[in-house]
Parts: sequence; C-alpha cells; structure tokens
Amino acid sequence: MLKYIIAWFPMLVIAIMNGILREGVFRRFLNPLRAHQLPTITLIDFFAVYFWLFFRRYPPESGQQAFLVGAMWMVLTLAFEFSFGSYRGLSWAEMLADYNLAKGRIWMLIPLWLLVAPYLFYVLLRR
Repeated sequence: MLKYIIAWFPMLVIAIMNGILREGVFRRFLNPLRAHQLPTITLIDFFAVYFWLFFRRYPPESGQQAFLVGAMWMVLTLAFEFSFGSYRGLSWAEMLADYNLAKGRIWMLIPLWLLVAPYLFYVLLRR
C-alpha cells in the first residue's frame, strides 16, 4: 500500500496546478459559480489521466484493494483540505460551502471520484 500512499502526493501537484488554472484563467472569464464548477470537472479529467497512467503500471491486486486505495485517497484528501483550510483561518461553514449541491457547488465530486476511480480503473484495465 505504500506505493499508493506515495501516489497520492502527485495529486496535490495536479490539484495545485488546476487551482492556478482556475485563478489565472477561469475567474477572469466566468462568473464565480462557473469558475468553481469548471475546475472541478477539469480536475476530475486531470486525475483520470493520472490514474490511467498510474494504474497501468501499478494495478491493484484485487477489487477490494482498489476500493481501499480509493477510500484512503479520499480520506487523505479531505484531511488535507480541511487541515489546510483551518490553517488558512477558514471556518467550517466556509469550507463546507463548496459541498452545497443546492447552491450549485459540486466540489463533492472530487472526493467521490477519488473513492470510486481506483475501482473503475481496476475494472477497465483488466479487460
């Protein structure tokens, strides 16, 4: 499992680069809601490319292991996100606002993608 823990760290770099894209491009041309939604979708896409490449080289041994990898990545990501948000002085309400689907905030798709993607790629790459 160590290689899957190590594999989580490049996802931070991908997410930071996606954030730079959001701040440098999307926020200039889109309203605040769309500038939140589009980078959510691009991050899912960037992660999909990374997962495809990674799991072709280091496939999980079983569907159960793939699901455990996804659960671990989701927990690591949420722990990092909320820890970093707290460090920046954000309140829980501010941090949880991105998860409010009723207001069009779709950030929750990211941890859900991290949870299910390893299993999906496990299945896809076994064919």
